[in-house]
Amino acid sequence: MKELLIRTASGLVLLALLLGCIFASPWAYAALLLFIVAVGTFEMSRLMHMDSTVGIAIGEVFSFSTFGIAALVALGVLQQRWMLLELPLLMLPFLYALFSVKHDAKPIFTYLFATFTFLCLPSALMLFMYREDLFGGMAGPGLIILVFCLLWANDIFAYLTGRLLGKHKLFPRISPGKTIEGSIGGLVFTLIATAVFAHYVDWLTIPIALGMAAIAVVFGTLGDLCESMLKRQAGVKDSGKLIPGHGGILDRFDSVMFSVPFVFVFLLLL
Repeated sequence: MKELLIRTASGLVLLALLLGCIFASPWAYAALLLFIVAVGTFEMSRLMHMDSTVGIAIGEVFSFSTFGIAALVALGVLQQRWMLLELPLLMLPFLYALFSVKHDAKPIFTYLFATFTFLCLPSALMLFMYREDLFGGMAGPGLIILVFCLLWANDIFAYLTGRLLGKHKLFPRISPGKTIEGSIGGLVFTLIATAVFAHYVDWLTIPIALGMAAIAVVFGTLGDLCESMLKRQAGVKDSGKLIPGHGGILDRFDSVMFSVPFVFVFLLLL
């Protein structure tokens, strides 16, 4: 009972902080995302067995730089051509591996590539969702919150459906608790809820909403499985201990971070 209360309380605080920053301003949300990227990068070093202080420091510099440049472009401080600075930064793993004595190239590449794709890139793309020149009337806090709500709805419906009907394991090697029935139920009920929501708002059409929901749910589930795979290979239960009752940053934001690039491309193409 005590653990449930701690989990609920910390979850409500996290929710209030997240919603408050998203609605306050893009700058407030950018500051929160920078914190998430920094802590998430440290957690990723643990999962990747990067125990070198220099390696961890380079990972933080790499994450801060790649996210920071993209964030400033998204916020309109820098022009889009400054994104070209990302290209030499992506060469940093090779340079670090070249001069590293303790680690070979593969763990370094894996560590820095994982932080870029799992943290920096999705975080920056969420800031671009504020821009009307890219997403028109959909742009703004509502679009970002919708992505979170789709994944939260899927988690709730998948859990309930899995408890009632779950018999066949979805991916027992990685996550024994997930079932095929639960995953299908999460997707179906999230699609229904999304269609109802889109019917009552004027900035989102039902076909686009359903496409967003399907992409977010499918790739959000895959993201959760990928993070579970990393934890299992690292031999840890949680990626960190920052959020009482929930674990670390990666534990809470894995599905969002993994699904955002796919949702972003889907909306941009439309």
